[in-house]
Amino acid sequence: MAPLNLRLMASIFGILGTVGSFLVYLAPIPTFYWIYKKKSTFQFPSLPYSVALFSAMLTLYYAFLKTNSMIIMAINALGIVIETGYLVMFLIYTAPKSRIYTAKFLVIFNVVGFGVIVLSTCLIPNDVLRLQIVGWVNIVFGVGVYASPLIVLKDVIKTKSVEFMSFSLSLSLTLCAILWFFHGLLIKDIFIAAPNVLGFIFGIVQMLMFFIYRKSTKKADLPEYSLSTTTVDVPVNSDTKVVLAVIDIHTQIQVKTGDEKMSSDTDDLENQLPEQGRPEDRSTNTTT
Repeated sequence: MAPLNLRLMASIFGILGTVGSFLVYLAPIPTFYWIYKKKSTFQFPSLPYSVALFSAMLTLYYAFLKTNSMIIMAINALGIVIETGYLVMFLIYTAPKSRIYTAKFLVIFNVVGFGVIVLSTCLIPNDVLRLQIVGWVNIVFGVGVYASPLIVLKDVIKTKSVEFMSFSLSLSLTLCAILWFFHGLLIKDIFIAAPNVLGFIFGIVQMLMFFIYRKSTKKADLPEYSLSTTTVDVPVNSDTKVVLAVIDIHTQIQVKTGDEKMSSDTDDLENQLPEQGRPEDRSTNTTT
């Protein structure tokens, strides 16, 4: 009866972890909808999505070698499709220079790198050793996915503001780490459980930082530009650190430049007048 209960609990945690991971995969949708509307990626990086894609590919390969891991295979196969969609949209709307860099990185990292891992491990005759090697590599990149939100902590500490920190994303990653840890623990798979221990720790650190600086958070200094009677605020998305807004202020610059030029021309004209013909001299003579 006990083994049956353990298998049932493992399946429950696996299903819940799958649902949580699916929601995490969907988290960047608002960001990419904004990119689609603006037809530009601005300063959004593609690295997190490339790493997430690689991690999903590697975990799928691990689950394939392990066998009897349909839950892990299903969510990572879905993750590959979603992350690939994000990267395709990124390549469509990013600048040419960024497009070239992202394409090179995907080819080297996600295609060549993953291919080397698969081919080299396929040459290992021992199935157990092959699974262990892939499992350890999977731990490294799994931790990288959980640690990626820590990049923003430097700015949180510096600015004492959680304006650019997504608490919902940190909470989701932490809950996913807990669910997948218990799933790995119940099925006695260290390569599933281990990276989620660190994922749980990283998530707790992020949420602690959020509560520490939440009360001291000041509204971010967002540039505001006025054109005639229209005021435009730069939008901020919680999934990114900075969103760049492009506003045409050429007219204002021209007006300001024209005023300065007119003032300069007036000063030059007064300097060219004879001393007795200047306005202040006339006033003095009249008074006299």
